[in-house]
This record gives sequence, C-alpha cells and structure tokens, in this order.
Amino acid sequence: MLTVYGCANTRSSRVLWALEEAGTEYQYVAVDLRAGAGWKPEYLVLNPGGKVPTLVDGETVLTESAAICTYIGDRFPASRLTPPVGSPERARYDQWCYFVLSELEQPLWTLAKHLFALPERRRVPAVLDTARWEFAVAAKVLAAGLGRREFILGDHFTAADILIAHTLAWALGFELPLEQDHLKTYAERLLARPAWARVQEREQAESGKP
Repeated sequence: MLTVYGCANTRSSRVLWALEEAGTEYQYVAVDLRAGAGWKPEYLVLNPGGKVPTLVDGETVLTESAAICTYIGDRFPASRLTPPVGSPERARYDQWCYFVLSELEQPLWTLAKHLFALPERRRVPAVLDTARWEFAVAAKVLAAGLGRREFILGDHFTAADILIAHTLAWALGFELPLEQDHLKTYAERLLARPAWARVQEREQAESGKP
C-alpha cells in the first residue's frame, strides 16, 4: 500500500487528491510541520528537505507534489490522470504542470514566505505588491490557455487540473481575485469534486489524532 506523509492545507493535499481520484487505498501519515515534525531525524531520512509531501511505494520514495501526482497517474493508468507517455497530450500535460510550478504558484509562495513562513527578520514587505501582480499576469495566461474547455487538456480531468485547482484555491485563500469569469468557474467546478471533499475530511480526521 502506498503511504503519504503530509500536512493539512499544504501541497500534500494535491497528492491525496490524485490518490482519491485514482480510487486506490493508501495510508496517510500526518506530519505536524508547525510543531517541527518535519525536522525529526526519522523523517529526514525520507525527505531531507523536511517538507511534505513524501510518497513511499515499496522501495520507491518520492518528494515534490507534481512529480508524485504524475507518478500516481502513471502507476494507475485506468485513472486517466496522466496521458500516455510520448503523446502530444502528454507534452501539453507537462507544459501545464511546469507552468503551475514556475509561474502560477511562485508568486503565491512569495506571498506566503514574506507574510508568515520566513523568520520575521527575513521578510521583505515591499515584494508583496509585485507578487500579487505576478500572479495576476500568470492567471491571465492560464485563462487564455484554458479557453472555454472544461479541463485544461480538453474534456478529461487530469492531474494537471489538480495542480491548477489547488493553486487557485491557494490564491482565493489569499483573497486574490480571479478576474476572468471562466477561470473562476473552472476553479469552483474542480473544487466541488467529491474527491477533493474526501481529501479535506481525511486531513481533518488525521490531524486531530494524538
């Protein structure tokens, strides 16, 4: 059985979402990052960065949410979370996954770091407005790429939609507006999926355990 080490309301939620969409059983181990659990020696053996998520599948140990979501899609091909390797659709899938990580998410991570994640002496409030502007630019590119399609690759949900929707949820949590109506509708539709609701329920249940 696959094991996911994660923390509620972090990028590990993406991995749980992919597993829920794949319909496979998995073990979830809550890592209380706020209490410093990520820096415990036994966890650093799995993830030297002290972060989440970490996926353990037998002898395979993976970190980085996008890589893990892609692995899950390839591991469970019936889920259709990832297009076939070598296909044009797979190339577009990779394109949007990389876009999320390099363009859409990064301004949000900058906001998080300089609002609360970094030690206070390392925060630079002057970058916040620029980060908000950068996100708006990236969201406009995403909206153009999405067009009027139901999902980013067309008519079928993939792990790329998971990465995008989770990132847009992060933006909404920062009260950043989604200026394009169809992008807002897309986010609302994806975040209403039953698999995402199950992720939130499981995270809350596991986080409350002693």
